[in-house]
Amino acid sequence: MKQYDIVLWDVDQTLLDFKKSQRYAVRKAFKQFGLPCGQEVIERYSQINDSCWKRYEKGEIAWEEVFYGRFRTLFREIGRPEVSEKEVAPIYQSFLGLVYFYRDDSYELCRRLSKSCRQFAVTNGAALTQRNKLRLSGLSEWMEEIFISEEMGKPKPMKEFFDQCFRRIVGFERERAIIVGDSLTSDMLGGNRAGIDCCWYNPENRIKDIPVRIDYEIENLWEIERIIHGEVIKSKAETVVSFKNSP
Repeated sequence: MKQYDIVLWDVDQTLLDFKKSQRYAVRKAFKQFGLPCGQEVIERYSQINDSCWKRYEKGEIAWEEVFYGRFRTLFREIGRPEVSEKEVAPIYQSFLGLVYFYRDDSYELCRRLSKSCRQFAVTNGAALTQRNKLRLSGLSEWMEEIFISEEMGKPKPMKEFFDQCFRRIVGFERERAIIVGDSLTSDMLGGNRAGIDCCWYNPENRIKDIPVRIDYEIENLWEIERIIHGEVIKSKAETVVSFKNSP
């Protein structure tokens, strides 16, 4: 007997390796504008980008500030304030949507789960970029619907984002749903607020540094199969069911 039959998948750094795509897109876009694109610059962009997304998740800044502000900040830091973030940002996004790298053979996993589960993508990001990545990677074939923050008007982890998702999922029941994602502040906190079970994808063995409820912790995406099909039952205690160091 299945434990869950509705799976909400995070996309970036869960189903797809966003960091690899980001490095590719920064290099391609920055070269086009004659900007330095060495490892140090890429790492600094990544830090600024992460900070902007966390502020967006908290509702501190608008989507437009994420889209443009991260580049404006970086260009000032590297001494190139004359470069227009409004020219660079769309080029970067177009490159970002052209490449994809699966994590843990996620395409095959989603294809296999499609025989027994309803799958949905829940993602923060630019709609055109996210839809293009999911289409090119083939993952959209296995998603019943794709929910993107830019289109929803609210980001994960806000309850309003998930409320909209649930209204659009025919026959949705919270006890049958689970969210799988890598982010504590977006996916796990969002799942908490939405009142659904949470599976933290944590292949890097990061420390849980914020007070969120996690029902399962996995290091490989394929471990979700055992959870979905009821081979691993959620603990009724506060202790998370973890697959760390499991055979």
